[in-house]
Amino acid sequence: MRITNSMMSKNFLRDVNKNQNSLRTINNQLTSGKEFRKPSDDPFKVSRSMQLHGDIGANIQYNQNIKDTISLLDTTDTALDQVNNVFQRVRELMVSAGNAAYGVDEKRAIKNEINEKISEVSQILNTSFDGKYIFGGTKGSSKPVGSMEDVATGNNIIHLSGKDGQILELNSSEEDIKNQIDMIGSSLSTEISQGVKIEYNVTATDILMFKNLEGNSINLMDLFKDITNNLDSSNLADSKKITNENLKDMDYVISNILKTRAEVGSKQNRMESAQEQNEAENFNIKGILSKIEDIDFAEKTIEASVMQSVYTAALQTSGKILQPTLMDFLR
Repeated sequence: MRITNSMMSKNFLRDVNKNQNSLRTINNQLTSGKEFRKPSDDPFKVSRSMQLHGDIGANIQYNQNIKDTISLLDTTDTALDQVNNVFQRVRELMVSAGNAAYGVDEKRAIKNEINEKISEVSQILNTSFDGKYIFGGTKGSSKPVGSMEDVATGNNIIHLSGKDGQILELNSSEEDIKNQIDMIGSSLSTEISQGVKIEYNVTATDILMFKNLEGNSINLMDLFKDITNNLDSSNLADSKKITNENLKDMDYVISNILKTRAEVGSKQNRMESAQEQNEAENFNIKGILSKIEDIDFAEKTIEASVMQSVYTAALQTSGKILQPTLMDFLR
């Protein structure tokens, strides 16, 4: 087969273009610091890189969820500590009410302070964080608890509060009221890693209504009413209830607060561990991503130098081989 100048020039041109493209690719990698610029450069690495970027973005959001939850749990623990202090003070007042030397005036003073503590409990249970009431469950946009003066007795009472501030009767048959009560008692959850969710909130109903160690239901709202009414009563049997049944139930209330605070503390520890784990995982993923995307500058610099030499040599060689023309053969 006859080899023509046209065939030789096409072959040399193809090879020179190939070397030029390789040199351009290496120079692009050196200027960008990355192995690829578009998916066609390396489809497999691009696919892997996109997956890792997605994992990093997800972990960043998980860590933000954890930080927000830790802040809310800190606020919750502070509020529970305040509630516990109130209950401890109420208990001290109840014990002092059993003093046989106390007359009507002393008991009235005790009752008045307990009434103030009832209002204080309501205020604490309406603590808000980031624009939401932390003890309100999924009904976080309106106060979960309210307090008011009982018209019949003049004592303060505490109650679950509706979206318009109305009293939510626990035994109501109205669907809307039942739904609001359920919302106050609802748990909130957040995702701290892929497929892992944790419930983190404490609700007003966890504090106001619970079962004691014996399995009996304790309603703090009714307990407060009973305590203040017994302090008002001149009946000796009612007065004795304060330091007997009422005091025993108050001990259960305090135990419930301590148990709830312990649960909050364990959730805080878990959140902090999850945060450390996610940060470590993100660090590892970024290391893997760097190995996939980033170039080795020393290696690429050598490759660029070698490719430049190859490209220059190809140009010089093609210039010498394709130099002869028809006039050269006619001489």
